Amino acid sequence: MFFASFNMLIPELPAYLTALGGGEYKGLIIALFTVTALISRPFSGKLADTIGRVPVMLFGAIVCLICSLLYPLLTTVNAFLLLRLLHGFSTGFTPTGQAAFLGDIIPANKRGEAMGILGTAGTLGMAAGPAIGGALANAFSLNVLFYTSSLFGFLSVVILLNMKETLGDRKAFSVDSVKIKRHDLFEPLVIVPCMIMFLYAYSYGACFTLLPDLGEFVGIRNKGVLFTFLTVSSLMVRLIAGKASDRYGRVSVLKISTFLLVLALVIISVGQAPWHIMLGVTIYGIGQGMTSPTLLAWATDLSDENFKGRGISSLYIFMEAGIGIGALFSGLIYANDPANFLITFSICTALSLMAFIYLMFRKISARPAI
Repeated sequence: MFFASFNMLIPELPAYLTALGGGEYKGLIIALFTVTALISRPFSGKLADTIGRVPVMLFGAIVCLICSLLYPLLTTVNAFLLLRLLHGFSTGFTPTGQAAFLGDIIPANKRGEAMGILGTAGTLGMAAGPAIGGALANAFSLNVLFYTSSLFGFLSVVILLNMKETLGDRKAFSVDSVKIKRHDLFEPLVIVPCMIMFLYAYSYGACFTLLPDLGEFVGIRNKGVLFTFLTVSSLMVRLIAGKASDRYGRVSVLKISTFLLVLALVIISVGQAPWHIMLGVTIYGIGQGMTSPTLLAWATDLSDENFKGRGISSLYIFMEAGIGIGALFSGLIYANDPANFLITFSICTALSLMAFIYLMFRKISARPAI
């Protein structure tokens, strides 16, 4: 419900911003969202390790609910961009609490499978969300889309209110709970997964920013279809990839997944017909569906047992940085000119290739748990 809530908006937001007179700011739609998600990660990680996993998840879901209600009311470019900034707090909090929650209740030798299940649930929301959003916008109006998004956020809140806290030594919320010290900002133990995450996430930010325009350029009318191809293909492999990383090691799975990302981005870069883009997006979804849960399980493996929230938030910081920078720079390079699709996605290809080469030639322990 949480992932469906904000993902159903993505296909329609570029056109909505253009209608408001801000078409040149399309790159900020994802970038601003990820800025606050990135900034909030150290806070959500510390709060998850102090006041509990459930309150952190709940805060993010409530932000999602409220922001979706405000889109129809704030109808200037500046107000829209400010709201995107605020909306990012939702993903800065809820996913951190989710992963830490699973880390509490799942043994290390099942962690990849568990993260795959969590990713599958999120991907179901990401698959259904854009398709629902595109259909609602085409059949009714953008306001109906926004209110439906808010309803999904409300349903996620209802579910969270009935969850039992898993953090044993909880502390009451205080001002000290949100005072961030230097060691709260980053967990050095998870630096390698973080590097791979950043290199991969750049292309993810670019895809989420430019796929609506790329789809329209090649003749795909429903802009949500490409997101559905991406998320459904991701959904198909998450459980298998999670189990494989438990059995064969995180690095072994990541070598395959980053190769698929490179292949997919090459196809997207040079594609000229709808089926080219759909094929590239499908392969990208498979690579993404293998990469994300494996990196999350790997970071949880490497994290200090008493500070899993900090380790997970560090991984998400690099994810948000990659997505935000990828969205911003891709939007600037594209500049509303279809001739720039090739160079834009070629940069994404090069960064994913760096991740693949790093994994292939650097000696890293490939065991699933450290």
